[in-house]
Amino acid sequence: MIIIRVMGGLGNQLQQYALYKKLESMGKEVRLDISWFRNADVQEAVLAERELELNFLNGISYRAAAPDEIRSVLGRLWEEKEKTAAKLKRKLMPASDPCFLEDDMYHEQIFQFENKYLVGYWACEKYYADILEKLRREISFPGENTLAGSADIARRNAEMIQKMQETESVSVHIRRGDYLDAANRPIFGGISTKDYYRSAIAYLKERHPGAKFYFFSDDIPYVREHYQEDACEMIDWNHGRDSIYDMMLMSRCRHNICANSTFSFWGARFNPYESKIMIRPSIHKNTQICIPEQMKALWDGWTLITPQGKTL
Repeated sequence: MIIIRVMGGLGNQLQQYALYKKLESMGKEVRLDISWFRNADVQEAVLAERELELNFLNGISYRAAAPDEIRSVLGRLWEEKEKTAAKLKRKLMPASDPCFLEDDMYHEQIFQFENKYLVGYWACEKYYADILEKLRREISFPGENTLAGSADIARRNAEMIQKMQETESVSVHIRRGDYLDAANRPIFGGISTKDYYRSAIAYLKERHPGAKFYFFSDDIPYVREHYQEDACEMIDWNHGRDSIYDMMLMSRCRHNICANSTFSFWGARFNPYESKIMIRPSIHKNTQICIPEQMKALWDGWTLITPQGKTL
């Protein structure tokens, strides 16, 4: 049995789910361990508290791992399982270890596993690129007023979808918030720079002169100050649980400019337009070394732009 630990925000949860569905499509016996969301001690070091937002989406189908199933895979590491992934990593041993931790962009060997507990975020497109079309057909966003949203928010989202479908629309995601915190800035900061966004916007304008840009951010005042001339609309009404609708609106745009954020990656992945342009930073974390040929192979179909604004 393969058990995948689910953790993090909605974008990460979707990646863990996509890997689950990929392994399931291969005939593997797979489970999702969702206990991370029920354990306050596990989340104590997380700057932004998370919910299991995966369950807010329609069309999600999985089998949750029971405690005895997790115990049967982890064996003596069962008690460690309730601690953080970082502590699990210190327990990592050679191939015989029942726990496998992601420590690179892509691990092809996971498709050969039969009895493993997987800990990671699995952001790389290559893991599940061949089933993304199937996931787009299966998964949908909740209907009007399903979450915390008012009728007014539902109306504004519906009107925005109409606009986006009638124009050469481009979503632009600028994530600041927790990326500015002291613990996260060295890891995620300085990647989705002004140079990155200027180059990405210019790239779209060159190919689609009539493009309209729709900005999504957790810091709209910053966006208004720095990107007002590029913005057609700034989406500033989906908050809290309703932020899931920002991902929905991103997916309704014809093209997508992403931050180094899995949230906007999935806005682009759910985008059904065949001729879409998807742009992402060339690296996700500052610890990553970008090898252009490797990144292009692992992120087929994406346009990669460096923090300095160079298109690879």
